[in-house]
Amino acid sequence: MRYNEITHCSHPQHKLKLKDSEILFKCDGCKEFGNGSSYRCDFCNFDLHVHCAIPSPSISHPLFPKCSFQFLSRPPGDKPRYCDACKKDINGFVYHCKCRGFYLHPCCAELPSVLNDGEVELSLRGKMSARCNKCRREWRSWSYRSACKKYNFHVACVREMLVENWHELYLGRGKGSGRKLETRIPGLKNTLQITPHQMGKGKKVKKCFEMAFLALRLLISAVLGDPTVLIAGVIGN
Repeated sequence: MRYNEITHCSHPQHKLKLKDSEILFKCDGCKEFGNGSSYRCDFCNFDLHVHCAIPSPSISHPLFPKCSFQFLSRPPGDKPRYCDACKKDINGFVYHCKCRGFYLHPCCAELPSVLNDGEVELSLRGKMSARCNKCRREWRSWSYRSACKKYNFHVACVREMLVENWHELYLGRGKGSGRKLETRIPGLKNTLQITPHQMGKGKKVKKCFEMAFLALRLLISAVLGDPTVLIAGVIGN
């Protein structure tokens, strides 16, 4: 359930209001990025993902069938921790399975098992069974694979592509720059590494890239929340 206004222990000095944003924000709870709806304090420039502001106290996940994850404001202990989904550092809010010692970013825990826009279907997998179309590696982390098995993307690779571009703008211009998402995401054509075997010949080349862009658009939508309308204009860059 969403509320128009909440109080939160991570920001007790002001109430947080539910707002929609067309620019990327960094969640002050999990320290990951997002777009779209957030609980925000304009006075302090403070944002929380909706799922970080109003988390489920405990969750299960189909890729960790024997685990029960509890929501924590920070990982236990003083040692660095990483997410067992994307393999990236955890710097804030987290889901933790005490019995098996696993950790999940809240945003990774929220990723849908299947993405489908009517043309492309992508399934979330616990490990790569083919090379990622961006990094060309098969390292073990969550990934999405198309039903046709031609398109494979690490969740972390999609996120890194966005984070690198966002950090450049954030550090250079400040969080309140107001630039829209279309100007913050680099041209996707330069991020895809499609092999000649995957492309085929002639008209198949164009079709291959079109389908790859659709797949990547679905992934970006899932990673950011659901800014589908904003991303639609980026694909053709």
